[in-house]
Amino acid sequence: MTNPRIILNKLKWHENKDIKKAEIWYVHRGAPQDTKIIKGNEVIDLGISFFKTNNAQIPYHRIFLIKYNDKIIFKR
Repeated sequence: MTNPRIILNKLKWHENKDIKKAEIWYVHRGAPQDTKIIKGNEVIDLGISFFKTNNAQIPYHRIFLIKYNDKIIFKR
């Protein structure tokens, strides 16, 4: 199994992919069902340990699902 950082980098940099078509599901304590979903177009930076949006820095270890074009491409 590969890790979410590698998958997100492939979506961002591969010429046939588009991170904007991704949905990133992650654990967010206090949210309904402890889950939040980020659209790929909200990702502004992919760091070493976390990714950034305009409102948050989310550690990769909290990601449990990534969908691309409504297909699951990562599941923990």
